[in-house]
Amino acid sequence: MKFRVERDVLADAVAWTARALPIRPSAPVLAGLLIEAGTLGDEGAGDQGEGLRLSTFDYETSARATLNADITEEGRALVSGRLLADICRSLPNKPVDFTIDGPKVTLTCGSARFSLQTMPVEDYPTLPQMPETRGTVGSAVFAHAVAQAVTAAGRDDMLPVLTGVRVELDGDSIAMLATDRFRLSQRELTWSPSAPDIDAAALVPAKVLADTAKALVGGSEIAIALSNPGAGGQGEGIIGFEGSAGGGIRRTTTRLLDGDFPKVRSLFPSEHLTVARVDKSALVDSVKRVALVAERNTAVQLAFSDGVLTLDAGSGEEAMASESLEAAITGEDITTGFNPAYLLDGLTAIESPFVELAFTQSSKPVVLSGVDSLEGDADSAFRYLLMPRRLLS
Repeated sequence: MKFRVERDVLADAVAWTARALPIRPSAPVLAGLLIEAGTLGDEGAGDQGEGLRLSTFDYETSARATLNADITEEGRALVSGRLLADICRSLPNKPVDFTIDGPKVTLTCGSARFSLQTMPVEDYPTLPQMPETRGTVGSAVFAHAVAQAVTAAGRDDMLPVLTGVRVELDGDSIAMLATDRFRLSQRELTWSPSAPDIDAAALVPAKVLADTAKALVGGSEIAIALSNPGAGGQGEGIIGFEGSAGGGIRRTTTRLLDGDFPKVRSLFPSEHLTVARVDKSALVDSVKRVALVAERNTAVQLAFSDGVLTLDAGSGEEAMASESLEAAITGEDITTGFNPAYLLDGLTAIESPFVELAFTQSSKPVVLSGVDSLEGDADSAFRYLLMPRRLLS
């Protein structure tokens, strides 16, 4: 194997594939990054013809990047992915030459020269096939929607179902739902399905979804592929995402999570007794300040009354804080409290200048939505439901 490639193109492609490397690989070869130079297979339009392909796979998630390179000799090699990524980040801005020299790969860039030990490429697992493409969506819109949706995803591996985002494909709309039992996010957007009557669901690991959406914003569109298009289908399936970047193709597949995602849509109330609208930036800053004196696992209190939102935290025995903000309030006065970190997560996920907080009663969840003005309609594309915390007496 022998090829030359531009440093920036290589570094970007290596970083893309290395991000999927497992932290603690179950087998040494899974820490490797597979380099293939020459005639690529026909597993997708972006993989055909002459070129360079980089791949990683841990039996759950795969990442693959194809890019242009000046190939002199075809070949395959498996090297340490993290080490190669570190090297590529530090190289001078000059063309990079790769050659296989016996059991080692030699990388030369200007006067810098590295020699990497290869791993047995024949022991590397075969990457999964890309499922059938179900449609496309704008990359920037998708990345923004995913960033909002994953806000409420769980991080407890003891509850793996809650570490995923339920992605529902229904005609020309996509809905994404996530919850960790204390909060719930729902984000809806439109896309271009390959079939107008598509009806499918997938439970996608939240971290993979977030990393992939963020990394694919370089192209204009993302293709979404799914191997189990049946309505409500979960588990035993694969979802794939593909987009263009750096003059080549970027592709990720991941195995869907097993288990039944809780039926959470009904948690959003249809009626509200109290609705308050507040300047979002002012509320974020106020929560951050007041929360400085909140003891761990205690709530920040929010009291809505007479056009004023008053925030309180702390106790008489220790530090205390209080701050008031103007608020447009309709309905009954209400006093409740929330985990300040969870409240801030929801507020910062909203991009509108104002936020609407809708309540049924103090012991029930609040629904946060973005609002462009104090009199405008709430944005229904993203909603964030948060359970209240018990206030200290």
